[in-house]
Amino acid sequence: MEMGWMRNGRQRQVLIFFALLGLSRAGAELGPYSVVEEMERGSFVANVGKELGVEPTELSSRGARIISQGNKEHLRLKVRTGDLIINEKLDREALCGPAEPCVLHFQVFMENPIEIFQAELRVRDINDHSPVFPEREMILRVLENSPPGNSFPLKNAMDLDVGNNSVQTYQISPNPHFRVLTRKRSEGRKYPELVLDKELDREAESELRLTLVALDGGSPPRSGTCQVRIEVVDINDNAPAFEQALYQVRIPEDSPTGSLVVVLSASDLDMGINGQISYSLFQPSEEISKILEVHPITGEIRLTTQVDYETVLSYEVDIEATDGGGLSGKCTLLLQVVDVNDNAPEVTLSALTSPIPENAPATVVAVFNVWDPDSGNNGKTVSSIPEELPFLLKPSVKNFYTLVTKTALDRETKAEYNITITITDLGSPRLKTQHTIRVLVSDVNDNAPTFTQTSYTLFIRENNSPGLQLGTVSATDRDAGTNAQVTYSLLPPRDPHLALASLVSIHAEQGHLFALRALDFEALRAFEFRVGAADAGSPALSSEALVRVVVVDDNDHAPLVLYPPAPNGSAPCPELVPRAAEEGYLVSKVVAVDGDAGQNAWLSYQLLKATEPGLFRVWAHNGEVRTARPLGERDAAQHRLVVLVQDHGEPALSASVTLHVLLVDGFSQPYLPRPEGARDEAQADWLTVYLVIALASVSSLFLCSVLLFVGLRLCRRRRAAWEGRCSVPEGHFPGHLVDVSGTGTLSQNYQYEVCLTEGSGMSEFKFLKPIISAFPPPGHY
Repeated sequence: MEMGWMRNGRQRQVLIFFALLGLSRAGAELGPYSVVEEMERGSFVANVGKELGVEPTELSSRGARIISQGNKEHLRLKVRTGDLIINEKLDREALCGPAEPCVLHFQVFMENPIEIFQAELRVRDINDHSPVFPEREMILRVLENSPPGNSFPLKNAMDLDVGNNSVQTYQISPNPHFRVLTRKRSEGRKYPELVLDKELDREAESELRLTLVALDGGSPPRSGTCQVRIEVVDINDNAPAFEQALYQVRIPEDSPTGSLVVVLSASDLDMGINGQISYSLFQPSEEISKILEVHPITGEIRLTTQVDYETVLSYEVDIEATDGGGLSGKCTLLLQVVDVNDNAPEVTLSALTSPIPENAPATVVAVFNVWDPDSGNNGKTVSSIPEELPFLLKPSVKNFYTLVTKTALDRETKAEYNITITITDLGSPRLKTQHTIRVLVSDVNDNAPTFTQTSYTLFIRENNSPGLQLGTVSATDRDAGTNAQVTYSLLPPRDPHLALASLVSIHAEQGHLFALRALDFEALRAFEFRVGAADAGSPALSSEALVRVVVVDDNDHAPLVLYPPAPNGSAPCPELVPRAAEEGYLVSKVVAVDGDAGQNAWLSYQLLKATEPGLFRVWAHNGEVRTARPLGERDAAQHRLVVLVQDHGEPALSASVTLHVLLVDGFSQPYLPRPEGARDEAQADWLTVYLVIALASVSSLFLCSVLLFVGLRLCRRRRAAWEGRCSVPEGHFPGHLVDVSGTGTLSQNYQYEVCLTEGSGMSEFKFLKPIISAFPPPGHY
């Protein structure tokens, strides 16, 4: 999986290399291509693939397409063949008007890798328009005394075609007085001019009607006609004359409607009606008529609408001044439009790559071009983006820019960028355009899941029901989508003896931990295991956390009495206590244990029942049974004591044991009564007798004690044999059966006789009774 990822990274780097190489090649010129107007849609122009040396399949795979200025789809590229074809009928007059040549600029753009080729298409004119005069009839007034050779300009015909297809010559119907000449204006437009060849005689002929014909240079030529009515005017000695033959005026394109362009002035030396002058536009075009108007009396020329430098750079029009006698004079107005910065830059997005993998370095994000229809500094632009963004704006070919990444992006830091591209021209005042590009950052599996805790400690009370939820582990992943889908699992335990699979399970999606069976505190108090969290990325990333499960003890074990062993609820042998025992004499000790822990195993002892209350007492903490007062002759020989052993759990559990105590006369007396000596020296002889008697008595008593002791031992062994054929184990008492911490155990060292019932385990030890020495321990005197 890692090799595949590295291979993809290398492919991306090679792609970026070729993209940058393509940008370095961008700007190569194609063509120029040429077509005639009005060609049908789908007409073949050229094969771009052959010119570029690129196979058609490569054109398709690289996403080749045509980009035209203003996003107009005049042309279309067939990527399967590489043919450049016409996408719609091209009308040269609609596209370029009177401009010649008519050139359409476009680019061949290939995305993968990025290459841009500049190209142009020239649209050739065909003779599809005939000359048209602005009026069907023109009226010309000529003085009867006008000398031969005088010329009279007429309104020219308009032809939307250009070059040879426009108006080339004018002809007039045959007549004895006039001929027509074809004149050419400064901008190249041709107009007719009548020349008087023979003097006129108003009295002989007051009016002439001629036919004026305009011919273009097409093949075949087209023509247009107009009637010219010539009125012979009586003598008016002076025609109006302008102060200037040519008026040149510059006007900013942002001049408002009604702005004064120029004031014309003409004079006439005649008097009366022949000296009254009126001004008018002479043969204005339709466009001129929409833009300019002249005051007939004052000669002021004003704008009727705003002019646009980007549409027309200049206007030329003739102004006619006519007096009351019908004579006229003419001048020419050349109106030049001055460019102002009235157009903000325009942005055309050619290519956009989104989303971008977060670890991709030096990626081409977008390609766009900038266009400003203004001229000079007004049309020069500067593009920029905010500096804090991890992107870089690079100029490419003319008016093209590429947006690339500076460094690899991090989706976890920012998953989306709104990049505002600001394009500012260098005019005054400066105009700017802002275009926002939305770029998304796609996720790459570069973050492993992270647990909310490095270790978890969970508590569960023993004897739980199977399937009980122990707790929940949780891990988060900063990635998105499948890269952030976390799956939980149990990792193999480090302890090979821990059967983890039979203890707990985990929910793979939610991280819930469940106990598979009931836990026993006495068998397993705590265990540890590791939990893994892996995402669904490729390759998958994972992490782990330590989970410790602590089993909480429940008071499910009652105290177990180890001594005295009482299979039937009572001690098998009575406890022998001499009647001479003082207060505090140790009668026996109840030894008990509890399988629980903590306060559930804290044991306390109390005397529940006694044959003679107040004679014995039980120490609450160690279970020792002692005499509460000195024994007397009147005390009964046999006593039955019931001792209760209770733990401190909730609820408390308890056990009881019955002790049988037998008071024995003369057994293990601290001392014998001392005989009194004769007070009288006369009885000194009897002292020896008494001493002999005492010695004999002591010897007899000692012998009886020995015999009694042996008899009791034999009796005890016989009883043990009857109750279970007990045998006394050799060696020391097992240490693990007695708690030496002081709770429920002996506080002093004592030796007990123990018998083990045949066929039983170590847990069935029976403590018969303590072995009491022939002489009482110190402290009982």
